[in-house]
Amino acid sequence: MLRHAIAPSRRYTKASHDVVRHPRLTSDAKILLLYVQGLPDELADMPLGEHARKLGITGRAYQKAKELLVVNGFLHERREQGVRGLWATAQLLSNVSLTPAEAAAVRQGGASEVSVCPGAREPAVGQPDVGEPAVGGPAGRVVGGQLPVDEEREKNSPHPPSEAKPGTMQEGSKQEGEPEPEAPLPPHVAEGERVLLSLRHACRELYLGVKEARALAALAAEWLRRGVTAAQLRRVLTSELPDGGVRSAVGFLRYRLVHKLPEEPQPEAYAPKPTAAAMIPCAGPGDEHLFRPLRDEELCGPCGRAEARRFWLRQRELAEEQPDPLPWRERFAVVNGPRTEPC
Repeated sequence: MLRHAIAPSRRYTKASHDVVRHPRLTSDAKILLLYVQGLPDELADMPLGEHARKLGITGRAYQKAKELLVVNGFLHERREQGVRGLWATAQLLSNVSLTPAEAAAVRQGGASEVSVCPGAREPAVGQPDVGEPAVGGPAGRVVGGQLPVDEEREKNSPHPPSEAKPGTMQEGSKQEGEPEPEAPLPPHVAEGERVLLSLRHACRELYLGVKEARALAALAAEWLRRGVTAAQLRRVLTSELPDGGVRSAVGFLRYRLVHKLPEEPQPEAYAPKPTAAAMIPCAGPGDEHLFRPLRDEELCGPCGRAEARRFWLRQRELAEEQPDPLPWRERFAVVNGPRTEPC
């Protein structure tokens, strides 16, 4: 392959071979990095998304390029609170790969304290490239100060931390130390927190944040411990809302959880098992036999049914022996008495 290259005398950007030949950066990520590297100082405060929009890198392509820059240590983001209490995202884009500790040192203005291999790294974009001249005459480029990208990094770790001074690493770990993982919540408390966070789907006025739901989770867990299901608890908290709306979701839910708490379930009374009655002799005719009474009966089942059959047979015989009832006309005459002739 033939090559023809003319070194520009003006309007050019110095590009490191580590960036141009980086195997894990896409073309969009490299172009975006080189574009921001060559910007003047007055345009360095613009967010990275606006620069990408000018280059036509939008949507998923921008998200992918930004993700690769973050993973490989070229882009560092940090949430900071301003003087008036407003939060903003501070972005640091460097043409060399930096660890979080080195990026924190650059933000504090201590870039000179960061451990950098000679001849391998240049100042970060947006930082003044001013320094004292080196002592002695010019010398050639130091070879072997930094290993190639594929050799100094393992396959399973896209961006392992590089070696730095012990003091710098300790300061960076203190400044950007991650919070300790929280202990797992009890089952009832975790279920109550999920119910409180799901209220936003039923009523927009009952929208709770994570910390607010965590503060009320113990009260909701008490409902679940007393036998109330999650669906019943959700229905109680979202029904019969005030006509004027809910002013404070936290205060409204706390009041309802405290004042509508159901009673403590009473323990079930111990019911003794029924004991079987003793066997007694049957009072019916026939051979003597025993049975187990249920109440206070004296006849067993077959003898009791036979006795009932005989009783109703006697009642029917008595009913048949009775004379037929008088017709209604005769009964009427008996009631009214004998009929008298008028005078």
